[in-house]
Amino acid sequence: MGTSSYDVIVVGMGPAGASAAYKLSRAGLSVLGLEKQTHPRYKVCGGGLSARIQEILPSDLESVIEDTVNRMIFSYGPDEQYVVESKKPIAFMVMRSRFDHWLVEKAQQAGTEVHEGESVTSLTHQLDGVEVRTARGHYHAKVVIGADGALSVVGQQLFPHRGLQKIPALESEIRSESSHPHHYSKTALISLNAATKGYGWIFPKKDGLSIGVGEFVRGMNRPKRSFQQFAQHEPTLAGIEIPLPLGHPIPVFNRTPGVRNEQWNGGLVHGRAVLVGDAGHLVDPLLGEGIYYAVRSGQLAAANIVTALRHSAPCFDGYERAVIREFGLEFQIASRLGRLVYGVPRSWHRWAGKTFPGPYQGVLRRYCSMLQGHETYETLWARILTGMTPSFARRS
Repeated sequence: MGTSSYDVIVVGMGPAGASAAYKLSRAGLSVLGLEKQTHPRYKVCGGGLSARIQEILPSDLESVIEDTVNRMIFSYGPDEQYVVESKKPIAFMVMRSRFDHWLVEKAQQAGTEVHEGESVTSLTHQLDGVEVRTARGHYHAKVVIGADGALSVVGQQLFPHRGLQKIPALESEIRSESSHPHHYSKTALISLNAATKGYGWIFPKKDGLSIGVGEFVRGMNRPKRSFQQFAQHEPTLAGIEIPLPLGHPIPVFNRTPGVRNEQWNGGLVHGRAVLVGDAGHLVDPLLGEGIYYAVRSGQLAAANIVTALRHSAPCFDGYERAVIREFGLEFQIASRLGRLVYGVPRSWHRWAGKTFPGPYQGVLRRYCSMLQGHETYETLWARILTGMTPSFARRS
């Protein structure tokens, strides 16, 4: 069996891999995308895209949008809800089968060679690149991008001792116009009452709903029970037949244990291999948003690889530095917020919402503004500190 050579091999053609492949091919590099499944394929995922993603994706994104969210409900129970509304989109809802396929087609149109139904069996570092083997072929690349998700084969084989946190989640899809409650049109619900140390969600789609639950704290991982209780007790789901949910791990960012100041846990570059998206655990640790960071990390990796391959002794550490600049502080603050949100009893949230309604609802509004690209976690955290402190002082 002969060896086929490429500048870059992308393992996994989800949002991160397809975005990287598109940029690399547009820059004139030879790119092979290896995908173990065949597009379009079903992907267990809520399919929520923060509205800011439209700034980094092609303008015809609207062709794969199922619904546009202008209204967010944050719920702590049937009679305890906070509503944020905006004239501009807060989020876009997609079915991953259509969205991912759209991105793959973009990469192919740019020149990426895509092999579907071809799983990687082994990867080996070499001085001048990486050897990649599948059941069908033997390949060589100057660089390999691991974009193969939470259980990344690239991560397991080329990044030893990189065990990072994954949180369990369950999700179900209701695909029927008759089961789409009118009050979820352009509306997404986030329920902190649905899980002990996590949240539940209801996202609108063109002809149905996505319903799910994730648990974000170790030791509290009972998503099956949480999902059942959420499905049974959420009033807006009454009378709706909900299919059995499917499970998937969410590889949230987590800091290195014992490291002061919550420093970046690193590990995105090893030799001539880089990790992007879920494979690199580039997922928001507060609410588990991953698609924006998948697309953006794929783009950052591609930009660095194009530059690095122009040098006789390429180095890809610039990709990790770029990720740290863009995501590092954001993820650290999101981790801090996650410990605040999930580390206290739900009764505290109810108390805070009733006692300090202005500041509390202001934080929720600013979170939605962050999804639109108008705020960051850094500015959100600063506003929490400056907004809540006077309120506590006035009551003391």
